[in-house]
Amino acid sequence: MLRIIAVLVLVLNLCLYGCTTGVSGLQSYVDSIDGYEFLYPTGWLPVKVSDGPDVILHDIIEITENVSVVISPVPEGKTLAELGTPGEVGYQLQKNAIAPPNTDRQAELVNAQKLESGDKTYYILEYSVKLPNEERHDIASIGVSRGKLFTFNVSTTEKRWEKMQDLFETVVKSFSLY
Repeated sequence: MLRIIAVLVLVLNLCLYGCTTGVSGLQSYVDSIDGYEFLYPTGWLPVKVSDGPDVILHDIIEITENVSVVISPVPEGKTLAELGTPGEVGYQLQKNAIAPPNTDRQAELVNAQKLESGDKTYYILEYSVKLPNEERHDIASIGVSRGKLFTFNVSTTEKRWEKMQDLFETVVKSFSLY
Protein backbone atom coordinates (compact mmCIF):
# COMPACT_ATOMS: atom_id res chain seq x y z
CA MET A 1 0.00 0.00 0.00
CA LEU A 2 2.82 2.41 0.84
CA ARG A 3 4.43 1.65 -2.50
CA ILE A 4 1.21 2.61 -4.35
CA ILE A 5 0.95 5.88 -2.39
CA ALA A 6 4.62 6.67 -3.11
CA VAL A 7 4.09 6.06 -6.84
CA LEU A 8 0.95 8.25 -6.85
CA VAL A 9 2.80 11.06 -5.06
CA LEU A 10 5.65 10.80 -7.56
CA VAL A 11 3.26 10.90 -10.54
CA LEU A 12 1.39 13.86 -9.04
CA ASN A 13 4.65 15.75 -8.48
CA LEU A 14 5.76 15.11 -12.05
CA CYS A 15 2.40 16.30 -13.36
CA LEU A 16 2.54 19.45 -11.26
CA TYR A 17 6.13 20.11 -12.32
CA GLY A 18 5.11 19.79 -15.98
CA CYS A 19 2.31 22.31 -15.45
CA THR A 20 4.61 24.89 -13.89
CA THR A 21 7.51 24.78 -16.34
CA GLY A 22 5.82 27.17 -18.77
CA VAL A 23 6.81 25.09 -21.76
CA SER A 24 3.86 22.74 -21.92
CA GLY A 25 2.76 22.35 -25.53
CA LEU A 26 6.11 23.48 -26.89
CA GLN A 27 8.82 21.58 -28.67
CA SER A 28 12.42 22.42 -29.39
CA TYR A 29 14.00 23.48 -32.68
CA VAL A 30 17.81 23.36 -32.84
CA ASP A 31 20.01 24.55 -35.69
CA SER A 32 23.48 23.39 -34.68
CA ILE A 33 25.03 24.65 -37.93
CA ASP A 34 23.98 28.29 -37.49
CA GLY A 35 24.05 28.07 -33.69
CA TYR A 36 20.57 28.84 -32.44
CA GLU A 37 17.61 27.17 -30.80
CA PHE A 38 14.08 28.01 -29.72
CA LEU A 39 10.79 26.54 -28.57
CA TYR A 40 7.71 26.58 -30.78
CA PRO A 41 4.12 25.35 -30.41
CA THR A 42 3.61 21.63 -30.86
CA GLY A 43 1.99 20.80 -34.18
CA TRP A 44 3.50 23.65 -36.15
CA LEU A 45 5.04 22.64 -39.47
CA PRO A 46 8.05 23.87 -41.45
CA VAL A 47 7.47 25.92 -44.58
CA LYS A 48 9.83 25.34 -47.50
CA VAL A 49 11.78 28.49 -48.29
CA SER A 50 14.30 28.98 -51.05
CA ASP A 51 15.23 32.58 -50.31
CA GLY A 52 14.93 34.81 -47.26
CA PRO A 53 14.44 33.36 -43.78
CA ASP A 54 16.63 30.53 -42.52
CA VAL A 55 13.54 28.76 -41.19
CA ILE A 56 9.78 29.32 -41.02
CA LEU A 57 7.29 27.26 -39.03
CA HIS A 58 3.54 27.86 -39.03
CA ASP A 59 0.41 26.66 -37.27
CA ILE A 60 -1.52 24.04 -39.25
CA ILE A 61 -4.89 25.59 -38.32
CA GLU A 62 -4.09 29.31 -38.08
CA ILE A 63 -1.68 29.21 -41.02
CA THR A 64 -0.80 32.89 -40.77
CA GLU A 65 0.63 32.34 -37.27
CA ASN A 66 4.32 31.69 -37.69
CA VAL A 67 7.84 31.85 -36.36
CA SER A 68 10.85 32.66 -38.49
CA VAL A 69 14.59 33.20 -38.18
CA VAL A 70 16.40 35.63 -40.47
CA ILE A 71 20.20 35.76 -40.42
CA SER A 72 21.98 38.89 -41.67
CA PRO A 73 25.62 39.97 -41.73
CA VAL A 74 26.90 42.44 -39.13
CA PRO A 75 29.93 44.68 -39.61
CA GLU A 76 32.93 42.78 -38.29
CA GLY A 77 33.30 42.80 -34.55
CA LYS A 78 30.06 44.73 -33.86
CA THR A 79 28.02 43.82 -30.81
CA LEU A 80 24.29 44.28 -30.44
CA ALA A 81 24.86 47.28 -28.14
CA GLU A 82 27.08 48.88 -30.80
CA LEU A 83 24.21 48.59 -33.29
CA GLY A 84 22.07 50.76 -30.97
CA THR A 85 19.66 50.70 -28.06
CA PRO A 86 16.62 48.39 -28.16
CA GLY A 87 14.50 51.30 -29.42
CA GLU A 88 17.01 52.30 -32.11
CA VAL A 89 17.45 48.74 -33.38
CA GLY A 90 13.67 48.23 -33.20
CA TYR A 91 13.08 51.34 -35.29
CA GLN A 92 15.66 50.22 -37.89
CA LEU A 93 14.03 46.78 -38.12
CA GLN A 94 10.64 48.44 -38.45
CA LYS A 95 11.63 50.72 -41.33
CA ASN A 96 13.88 48.22 -43.17
CA ALA A 97 12.13 44.86 -42.74
CA ILE A 98 8.71 44.98 -41.11
CA ALA A 99 7.30 48.00 -42.96
CA PRO A 100 9.86 49.08 -45.55
CA PRO A 101 9.27 52.18 -47.69
CA ASN A 102 7.10 51.83 -50.79
CA THR A 103 5.01 49.01 -49.31
CA ASP A 104 1.43 48.95 -48.10
CA ARG A 105 2.53 47.92 -44.59
CA GLN A 106 2.56 50.20 -41.57
CA ALA A 107 4.21 49.24 -38.30
CA GLU A 108 4.52 50.75 -34.86
CA LEU A 109 7.13 49.71 -32.34
CA VAL A 110 5.01 49.03 -29.23
CA ASN A 111 7.73 47.89 -26.83
CA ALA A 112 11.51 47.46 -26.85
CA GLN A 113 13.53 45.94 -24.04
CA LYS A 114 16.91 44.40 -23.36
CA LEU A 115 17.21 40.83 -22.07
CA GLU A 116 20.43 39.31 -20.70
CA SER A 117 20.73 35.54 -20.84
CA GLY A 118 24.02 33.90 -19.97
CA ASP A 119 26.74 35.79 -21.80
CA LYS A 120 24.37 36.97 -24.57
CA THR A 121 22.29 40.12 -24.93
CA TYR A 122 18.97 40.08 -26.78
CA TYR A 123 16.53 42.83 -27.66
CA ILE A 124 12.85 41.90 -27.40
CA LEU A 125 10.83 44.03 -29.82
CA GLU A 126 7.05 44.16 -30.15
CA TYR A 127 5.18 45.61 -33.13
CA SER A 128 1.65 46.39 -34.19
CA VAL A 129 1.51 45.90 -37.97
CA LYS A 130 -1.21 47.11 -40.34
CA LEU A 131 -1.65 45.47 -43.72
CA PRO A 132 -4.33 46.44 -46.25
CA ASN A 133 -6.60 43.55 -45.25
CA GLU A 134 -5.62 42.77 -41.63
CA GLU A 135 -3.85 43.90 -38.49
CA ARG A 136 -1.08 41.74 -37.06
CA HIS A 137 1.05 41.60 -33.94
CA ASP A 138 4.73 40.64 -34.09
CA ILE A 139 7.21 40.03 -31.32
CA ALA A 140 10.90 39.48 -32.06
CA SER A 141 14.15 38.59 -30.35
CA ILE A 142 17.31 40.07 -31.86
CA GLY A 143 20.83 38.88 -31.07
CA VAL A 144 24.34 38.96 -32.48
CA SER A 145 26.67 35.97 -32.62
CA ARG A 146 29.71 35.08 -34.72
CA GLY A 147 29.41 38.20 -36.88
CA LYS A 148 25.73 37.65 -37.70
CA LEU A 149 22.50 39.35 -36.66
CA PHE A 150 19.74 36.86 -35.82
CA THR A 151 16.14 38.02 -35.94
CA PHE A 152 13.65 35.57 -34.46
CA ASN A 153 10.07 36.68 -35.11
CA VAL A 154 6.67 35.37 -34.00
CA SER A 155 3.55 36.71 -35.69
CA THR A 156 -0.23 36.41 -35.36
CA THR A 157 -3.33 38.41 -36.18
CA GLU A 158 -4.18 41.26 -33.84
CA LYS A 159 -7.50 39.62 -32.92
CA ARG A 160 -5.65 36.47 -31.67
CA TRP A 161 -2.85 38.39 -29.95
CA GLU A 162 -4.51 38.57 -26.52
CA LYS A 163 -5.10 34.81 -26.52
CA MET A 164 -1.58 33.98 -27.78
CA GLN A 165 0.43 36.68 -25.99
CA ASP A 166 1.72 34.66 -23.02
CA LEU A 167 2.65 31.68 -25.19
CA PHE A 168 4.37 33.82 -27.82
CA GLU A 169 6.32 35.77 -25.20
CA THR A 170 7.56 32.44 -23.82
CA VAL A 171 8.53 31.36 -27.35
CA VAL A 172 10.40 34.60 -28.08
CA LYS A 173 12.27 34.52 -24.78
CA SER A 174 13.29 30.90 -25.48
CA PHE A 175 15.37 31.96 -28.50
CA SER A 176 19.05 31.52 -27.76
CA LEU A 177 22.33 31.73 -29.63
CA TYR A 178 25.38 29.66 -28.91
